Amino acid sequence: MKNTALTKTHEALGAKMVPFAGYNMPVSYEGVNIEHETVRKGVGVFDVSHMGEFLIEGPKALELIQKVTSNDASKLTVGKAQYSCLPNETDGIVDDLIVYRVKDETYLLVVNASNIDKDWEHISKYNKDIGADMRNISEDYSLLAIQGPKAIEAMQSITSVDLSAIKFYNFVVGDFAGIEHVIISATGYTGSGGFEIYCKNSEVQQVWDKVLEAGTDFGIKPIGLAARDTLRLEMGYCLYGNDIDDTTSPLEAGLGWITKFTKDFVNSEALAKQKEEGPKRKLIAFQLEERGIPRKGYPILDADDNGIGKVTSGTMSPSLSKGIGLGYVTTEFSKVETPIHIQIRKNSILATVVKLPFYKNS
Repeated sequence: MKNTALTKTHEALGAKMVPFAGYNMPVSYEGVNIEHETVRKGVGVFDVSHMGEFLIEGPKALELIQKVTSNDASKLTVGKAQYSCLPNETDGIVDDLIVYRVKDETYLLVVNASNIDKDWEHISKYNKDIGADMRNISEDYSLLAIQGPKAIEAMQSITSVDLSAIKFYNFVVGDFAGIEHVIISATGYTGSGGFEIYCKNSEVQQVWDKVLEAGTDFGIKPIGLAARDTLRLEMGYCLYGNDIDDTTSPLEAGLGWITKFTKDFVNSEALAKQKEEGPKRKLIAFQLEERGIPRKGYPILDADDNGIGKVTSGTMSPSLSKGIGLGYVTTEFSKVETPIHIQIRKNSILATVVKLPFYKNS
């Protein structure tokens, strides 16, 4: 089990630690509902240093990224980031990721912790014929997510960068918490605004301490992975391994908006055909109309209790006090306002297909 550079700090703060993606990670400090509300209404800080980082550099960097990712990275200028995915050869997804253009010929790819080795092998396979420079810097870098509506106000005192000027999915390389060169990125996985901070492992303790100090008057708290999951689910953000995986296509998952057929990429021909014919199943969002909590793997049923799909993510929404979830159903049941049922143990619980996000005040 790997540790992040802040593991001992989390333990000293009384965090409940659990194994996650091969890392010893804080799942909660005070409890998921308290931490969730802290991020929705104020500001919280997450240690997400388990995430992977690859540098792709040189004159062939863009060619490689265009080949392996579904989105059009040629649209990126320096200082911009892009959500994308790595399609596999069999209509599935190797991983979802964020692509940052750091310099003209330097790109940072941020991938999921559980997929670091798999992603590296997949990209390397296509790089054999292209020849971009690749470096896996995952072991050397830390990542903190400072999230919530008070994030800008709380953090402005520890940087000379105008945080309010950084637009969504843009970033600046600048000073932060006394460190000269960190990436300050207006991205996140919560839907409540804020930043993600990339720095070296040797620097992250100083950054963590100064972030908590600067946020004291704003009620900042450390937040665990359990609240990260409820926050992302209220927004309908996909979680790899649940809502997308090696067997789900980006089109089935509602990720057509990051699948650009204006270029040639891995499996683009087959995906273009799927788009033309229409996927046979789709990822839907639903909310329960009765008491209950949907969980991954629960069957989704039609009005006659016939199986039409499965839940991929589910929880009791702390913001809405309702059971919410995502799941795949046959396309005919994917329209918003369609009534469906979720089988929770022996009970068939009424639910409705809804439009995302669940949480609307973001």
